[in-house]
Amino acid sequence: MDIVQITLLSFVQGLTEFLPISSSGHLILTPLLFGYELHSLSFDIAVHIGSLVAVMIYFRQELGAMTLAVFGSLRQRTLHDPQARLGWMLVLATLPLVVLGLPLKWVLEFLRGDPWLVSLTIAVTMIVFGLLLLLADHIGTRRRDEYQVHWRAALLIGLMQAVAVIPGTSRSGITMTAGLFLGLTRRAASRFSFLLSIPTLLMAGLLEVKDLLVTPDPVDWTALWLGAVLSFFFAYVAIHYFLRYIERISMTPFVIYRMLLAALILFLLLR
Repeated sequence: MDIVQITLLSFVQGLTEFLPISSSGHLILTPLLFGYELHSLSFDIAVHIGSLVAVMIYFRQELGAMTLAVFGSLRQRTLHDPQARLGWMLVLATLPLVVLGLPLKWVLEFLRGDPWLVSLTIAVTMIVFGLLLLLADHIGTRRRDEYQVHWRAALLIGLMQAVAVIPGTSRSGITMTAGLFLGLTRRAASRFSFLLSIPTLLMAGLLEVKDLLVTPDPVDWTALWLGAVLSFFFAYVAIHYFLRYIERISMTPFVIYRMLLAALILFLLLR
């Protein structure tokens, strides 16, 4: 991978990971559109790790408070502290991915092996889940914050996150959609989604690093490190501005973008 390709893919990942437009879909489409060879899943994980570090640093104060509150709740055996409750709901929301992650990873690897099929999948999921996001944004009551997520809601959001392994779905998009349907404000749904990305990206990163350390194949560590650093920078900027403006701009611009991208993909596939 040359420096231009690494920078482009890192920019795409950092920008799209926390926007409801599917980072995995864009990471697959970008090489196809620019004529690059499809990068390895290892590079995919590397740029996701960069995004993980960005979200952890951005929410460092919340993470510190939640960690202390969760350990305190174990000693006191109570969830009266809102930070402890939120922390446990994030743990609960992660469980569906722990159970379903490996089978769904096989689905992702199968789709990546067929450029036409994966492109069609991205187009369809862009449309379907984009329309669901639009519906949730319009009919959701938007009265609750992330501290009011109960255990059933956490499990539902977690189940939706597991589905996002399918390219084009968007992990952030589908978890925000679920949150909006459950009555969260746009900012609360976004914050819960971003916080939920931390254990998700951490698990994926650890599994991939383990495989990299034992693989007999050569690994371009320079490309992986550079991709992670650039992705961190772009992701941090994306988180900051998304949370700053989401209550004002709604989800509609992102839905329109998803529809236009899906139309472009279908045009290129069927021409």
